[in-house]
Amino acid sequence: MRTLQSQSTDIYTEYVRDWKEKGGKVLGYACVATPVELIEAAGILPYRIKAFGHPDTELGDAYLARFNCRFCRSCLQLGLDGTYDFLDGLVETNGCDHLRGMFENWQYVKKYDFFHYLKVPHFLREDSLEYFTEEIQLMRQAIAEHFGAEISDDALREAIDAYDEVFAKLKQVYALREKVPPALTGAEVMRLICTGSSMTARDFSALLDEVLSEKEGARVPEYKARLMILGSATDEVDLIADIESTGALIATDALCYGSRSFWSREGESGDPARLLAERYLGNLFCPRMFTEYEKRRDYILETARRAGVEGAIITYNKFCDLHGVEAVSLRMDLEDAGIPVLVLEKDYGSKADTGRIKTRVQAFLERLGK
Repeated sequence: MRTLQSQSTDIYTEYVRDWKEKGGKVLGYACVATPVELIEAAGILPYRIKAFGHPDTELGDAYLARFNCRFCRSCLQLGLDGTYDFLDGLVETNGCDHLRGMFENWQYVKKYDFFHYLKVPHFLREDSLEYFTEEIQLMRQAIAEHFGAEISDDALREAIDAYDEVFAKLKQVYALREKVPPALTGAEVMRLICTGSSMTARDFSALLDEVLSEKEGARVPEYKARLMILGSATDEVDLIADIESTGALIATDALCYGSRSFWSREGESGDPARLLAERYLGNLFCPRMFTEYEKRRDYILETARRAGVEGAIITYNKFCDLHGVEAVSLRMDLEDAGIPVLVLEKDYGSKADTGRIKTRVQAFLERLGK
């Protein structure tokens, strides 16, 4: 417990501050489709953009209209108000139009010396894999030229191996979380993943070793029901904690700030750039990927069954088109599989929404007979 409680939800953490003071460079990214191994192979710290439920969007709203996802507007706010001025550049992806708007307005105002747009295909086919491999090579070249870093195939393979080790240990953490009785709460796991997303793979791996050692034999106090949470991008540790304060346990998740970011790592190519293309594009469990709904549904059902959940919460940020539309099909398929569902549209970071969320979760627990 001590190791997890010591992890901060600050943006500019002591870890990143120490990295910068030693002369290290930091590149910001947001989407799980970004090959962080490529950044780390250049000796640069990959930092996943977070807002941690930051409620203020005054500056962001001036550039990104209020009918856009508030998570993106909150991140933009922190970019514009100077919170993220420690970054040495940004890597944009076409995860969704709201995310692109966030990055492009951020760059328009801040004018980073390094700004790279990584174009990620929406289909999983041989031609799209070839295209994405070329895009990864272009990103590799851009980073190498701007930062004067040699990114050799050996360095890239070493970074891939390091992240494989991290993801394997995260699966062990999820095994402790999903077992009966569980050793970790959902809020603890989200805090851990958010912390690791702004560390090197080696240091995150060491942190995971501490957590695994610390939590072996631990037991979460009594809870009313085992639930899973899935849906759009959220790094709101407080949201998970609020849900769990009702007596529910978030026993597992299908979130991109959760298991979606690491669960599957399929890929066979000996060429490291092609291998990254296969691993990221082939294992991107996001509704931005066309014709892949059945694959996402099966992954979610498998996750629910493995964790033995009694219900599922599908949550998405207001104005999130991708997850809002997909929630309709997922709700029907989960309920057809015998898993009760609560669909929870929310306004990211809004403390005023906390009471409503808790009330709806409590009503859902009553529906489950808890």
